Amino acid sequence: MQPRVELPTQNRALHGFAVFMVGCTFLLIIAGALVTGNEAGLAVPDWPLSYGSLMPPMIGGIFYEHGHRMVASFVGLMTIVLAIWVWKRDDRPFVRRLGWIALAVVVTQGILGGITVLFFLPAPISVLHACLAQAFLCIVGSLALLTSHNWRHGPRHAANDLKGVSMRRLSVCATACVYGQLILGAALRHAKAGLFWHVLGAFVVALLVTWTVARVYKYYAHLSSLFRPAIVLGILMAAQLSLGVGSYLVRLASREDVQPGVAMVAVTTAHVATGAAVLVACLLLTLQCRRWLAPAETQLQLTSVPQGATS
Repeated sequence: MQPRVELPTQNRALHGFAVFMVGCTFLLIIAGALVTGNEAGLAVPDWPLSYGSLMPPMIGGIFYEHGHRMVASFVGLMTIVLAIWVWKRDDRPFVRRLGWIALAVVVTQGILGGITVLFFLPAPISVLHACLAQAFLCIVGSLALLTSHNWRHGPRHAANDLKGVSMRRLSVCATACVYGQLILGAALRHAKAGLFWHVLGAFVVALLVTWTVARVYKYYAHLSSLFRPAIVLGILMAAQLSLGVGSYLVRLASREDVQPGVAMVAVTTAHVATGAAVLVACLLLTLQCRRWLAPAETQLQLTSVPQGATS
């Protein structure tokens, strides 16, 4: 069977739709953070309908909770389109599987969202719901990168990776720690526990991200595919640390408030959103490192082959 050949316009359209999905998913995470920040998780007591209807009065906490459901439903429908589109137009098995994984994750996410309402916000399910949202953002972000023209047609292994602690390994470690830190943050928001571990995790993440960005700046500034996401990652990390401190201070200042104030909701929501952006930027840098940098082990094998063995 001949492999499926894509036209350039089809490639651009699919990539553009994947980028659009990233933006929609990012808005969905913001909407979810607003629900938690405004303590509106039980403003609508039933599911999948809202007060028995598709469109309840958008007042008070209902605005945030039902608005979150509307955005989630839209993202779910768009994920179906994305999965089918990738399956139809992309000939790479891994990318096609990733499209179906995205669909499975968004369905699971919707079910978890319903469970959190029907069982009155159980902390473990709420934390899992928040963490799976971050994982879904990573999946659609990966699809956006994998369907780009530069990824499909750009050179592979255009530079050598560093020996010792390689960029490929360091970036993977940094991404894993960022995701772990987001899990701790979700536990802090939903279970009201783990502040010490969240603060400790922030120091570890800051160290790893700074190390990663500094190495890209020092050794690979000439590779825009690595340099640009590294710079964005560094800026986002600085903003996230500032928002983390601000979130803690605004919580202290408003600890006597009966209802969450505008300042606390704004700062904590921005903290969640920026954390998601840090995770995606770190993941995309990791993927680019694996694409552009030849593994140190491969370099060693190539240089250790006797000259006569290749003749």
